[in-house]
Amino acid sequence: MSDKPKATILAKVIGAVATVAAAWLAQKVISSVWKARTGHKPPTVEDTGDSRLPEIVIAAALTGAFVAISRVLATRGAARVVARIEDED
Repeated sequence: MSDKPKATILAKVIGAVATVAAAWLAQKVISSVWKARTGHKPPTVEDTGDSRLPEIVIAAALTGAFVAISRVLATRGAARVVARIEDED
């Protein structure tokens, strides 16, 4: 029996965990930096409407870009880890 399916499942699990962790960390970093710079948390979907449109757009753009970049880097890092694991076998 081949180890290829096991390696593929391992790659998916490592990639998914790394991606979720990177997105969560990116959200925390953005929230911390935003609060340090503005004195309040970034606007979210649950807000009652007290944020102005430019602030909402800036928060969404920064969060989206930072999360996307962190997910790409996490996915690439996970691929490297899986490649090392597969090379050891």
